Amino acid sequence: MGLTKTEIFTEKQNKLATMLKAIAHPARIAIIQHLIKAQACICGDLVEELGLAQATISQHLKELKNAGLIQGTIEGTSVCYCIDPKVWKQYKTALEGFFAMEISNNCC
Repeated sequence: MGLTKTEIFTEKQNKLATMLKAIAHPARIAIIQHLIKAQACICGDLVEELGLAQATISQHLKELKNAGLIQGTIEGTSVCYCIDPKVWKQYKTALEGFFAMEISNNCC
């Protein structure tokens, strides 16, 4: 497997790529959508909602938590997850900036 040569790209490009990688799975998109809709969630709810195995859900939650998108608190034997509003705003701003770039249709 080759190197990605991230050093040849700007910090902003690398950060955006990392952000997009964190949400680049349909299960993670579904988890995020469910958390936004519910405003908070216990992990067991996600298993019922998405129909995926607990281990699979846990792995995706771990990725989202490592990216900072979600935060969790332990309540007894359950972990309650929610969207981190500050990080959500960072994602929103980065994506709005990316898609705000104007394109010209003179190539095709």
